Amino acid sequence: MKLIAGNSNLPLAQAIASYLEVPLTQASFRRFADMEVFVEIMENIRGEDVFLIQSTCYPANDNMMELLVAIDALRRSSARRITVVIPYFGYARQDRKTGSRTPISAKLVANLITVAGANRVLALDLHAGQIQGFFDIPTDNLMASPVFVPDIKKRFDGEDLVIVSPDVGGVVRARAFANRLGVDLAIIDKRREKAGVSEVMNVIGEVEGKVCILVDDIVDSAGTLCNAAMALKEQGAKSVHAYTVHGVLSGGAVARIAASPIETMVITDSIPATESVRASKNIIQLSIAPLIAEGIKRIAEDRSISALFR
Repeated sequence: MKLIAGNSNLPLAQAIASYLEVPLTQASFRRFADMEVFVEIMENIRGEDVFLIQSTCYPANDNMMELLVAIDALRRSSARRITVVIPYFGYARQDRKTGSRTPISAKLVANLITVAGANRVLALDLHAGQIQGFFDIPTDNLMASPVFVPDIKKRFDGEDLVIVSPDVGGVVRARAFANRLGVDLAIIDKRREKAGVSEVMNVIGEVEGKVCILVDDIVDSAGTLCNAAMALKEQGAKSVHAYTVHGVLSGGAVARIAASPIETMVITDSIPATESVRASKNIIQLSIAPLIAEGIKRIAEDRSISALFR
């Protein structure tokens, strides 16, 4: 097994390598004067089972090109198998046509990765399950629940919990958490009656007097989560917390969370924490490295991935 890390999330790659007790293969990821990406593998990888670790987070396009050029370098270096490990899959939110003459960019990115020469993909909590079908190569989608569920049990032991989906689209994910924890499920139904009129947030389920855990895959501007938290408090929730896998947290998201009823937000290190995230008092980052490392190990040994989530 060979592990190679791009520049997008070196701390996570190093943590994965440490867990597996496999050193990162020496590789050079650099830019020409005009910012073209150049990748050179500094060790022999002929006939090796190679895992390339690269999140396509901000700057998304730079990190995406690093990923594609690295795949091509590995293929031309005669790697036996190239598994692309993508802790955060950028462009995942563009998984369908949202209007006339709009792209399905997630499918385009899947095509690019496949054509570049990847043999397999290992991702973490894809925004939509159907993205696995966008690839014409085997694709495994790890879920963060083995990391989040034990933390919820530890932090909220003895509390009257309810898992809350911040929108209808996240119900499947929230229900999976509720089943694993053996607690009730609630849903935020968000609707806008007409253009220019503010959204109405209806809470489906019993939340009064309960500790509410909002569960989502991506937090970007945090507007949806903060509005959901306010709706829950208005319905008598005892407290509101959030567990979100990918902390994009762009713009004023950190300040928005700090000013909201959300007491704590837990994210993973699938995306490197910014300075504002590290300085925040109510944002907690858990490491996803052991889970991804276990996924890599099972792929290398041809063992079941789904067994991780039973």
